[in-house]
Amino acid sequence: MSLCTLAGYAVSQRRADIVEGGTYGILIGFGLGGLLVGIDHILKGFSLRAFSSATFGLVLGTVVAWLVDRSDLFGYVGEETRWAIRLGLFLGFGYLGMILAMRSNKEDFSLIIPYVRFKSQSRPENIIVIDTSAIIDGRIAELIESTFLEGTVVVPRFVLKELQAISDSADPIKRARGRRGLEMLNRLQKNPQNEIKIHEADFPQDLEVDSKLIQLTRNLSGKLYTTDFNLGKVAEIQSVPYVNLTELAQALKPAIIPGEGLNLRLTREGREKGQAVGYLPDGTMVVVNDAQRRIGEQVRVQVQNVVQTGAGVIIFADIHAQAA
Repeated sequence: MSLCTLAGYAVSQRRADIVEGGTYGILIGFGLGGLLVGIDHILKGFSLRAFSSATFGLVLGTVVAWLVDRSDLFGYVGEETRWAIRLGLFLGFGYLGMILAMRSNKEDFSLIIPYVRFKSQSRPENIIVIDTSAIIDGRIAELIESTFLEGTVVVPRFVLKELQAISDSADPIKRARGRRGLEMLNRLQKNPQNEIKIHEADFPQDLEVDSKLIQLTRNLSGKLYTTDFNLGKVAEIQSVPYVNLTELAQALKPAIIPGEGLNLRLTREGREKGQAVGYLPDGTMVVVNDAQRRIGEQVRVQVQNVVQTGAGVIIFADIHAQAA
């Protein structure tokens, strides 16, 4: 307002032929400032995308009005009436074009302008959709906290409802798993490195939670994280990207080769006579020969053989020569 007032006074002093007297210049400048402030107030919340959409719709409506006007559809009327009809055409089609363009979403423009996509650059494109099993498992929280995973973590509302139902179960084991899942979700929300969103989308036509998860992941162009083997295979069949956290953990296991030394605690007897069984921190079973007398002790063993089974890996070892 001050700048416009000063500008009005300066114009009155330099160009008396335009504005006579400093008082009139001040009033005109002040009025212009008030007009600009009013326009700014009217356009509050009017985004650049809305402006570009309105401009595109206005141009499109003007082209349609020009085509209708050039079609000689109103050639029988006089020039004065023709002028009013032409004005109505341009105003009407221009208004309709602006409204339709502003109501359309970004995907609608691809139908008009092929091979063009409008993408927001302010948001990370890495969308992480997690299911109930991944939340209860808890390893997803460690991956995010260690910055191995970056992006927006999406927890669907129907997954949250399923987690609450498990927490309220009469079965104490299920109830404990559900409460662990809620604790993990709270842990994710407190992590400032990644944004956590509760997605409200639902798919009434799909009754199963797995189908809803696959549909939501496809719509968001994200990646599904789960520990459910069957869900992962269904997602793979439907060409939806997914990560099975259990398979990821298996792939990251250190390779154990014959001759390597291990430290473990022997916990029980083995199947064969004289054998003892211990477990590595990741749950891998180690069968130690001639170690039954050492059950309950922390021993060092030497790997003799590694056997791959359908349930995982079994390691066969002997008591280390120095430890014996």
